[in-house]
Amino acid sequence: MRLTTKGRYAVTAMLDLALHGAAGPVTLADIAFRQGISQNYLEQLFGKLKRARLVISLRGPGGGYALACKPEEISVSAIISSVGEGVDATRCGGTSDCQDGLICLTHELWSDLSHRIDEFMSAISLASLVARDEVKLVSHRQDCDTQRRIEARAVG
Repeated sequence: MRLTTKGRYAVTAMLDLALHGAAGPVTLADIAFRQGISQNYLEQLFGKLKRARLVISLRGPGGGYALACKPEEISVSAIISSVGEGVDATRCGGTSDCQDGLICLTHELWSDLSHRIDEFMSAISLASLVARDEVKLVSHRQDCDTQRRIEARAVG
């Protein structure tokens, strides 16, 4: 049972978008720069997020991405699911053929755990993450680091 990089990066990028989107569309280059995620990888993820109608893209000067709905309407579970991920604790991927084509002794236990994890992530919205003090502190630090890097490039 492991959440892959794809799911983690999708949640991180969506949280960055929620934090910075009030000022207008956010470019993938800006998210990539702040979060240390490859822009090419973000393009793949945002294609899926757009198909899931979690984000919209705006073209032209000043374009980028914006949330397609309010942050309180977007759950962590929806983000992870939109990029083809999920958390499954079963050995069989939920197909109930864990042991030589048959259900194993602990299948229901791991299936219940997977369900609880999904319930937990469904109850967490982008808005609730944005409201967390530790998220605000990290975002502020990242913004300051970004500004310092931009200024260092201009001088160098």
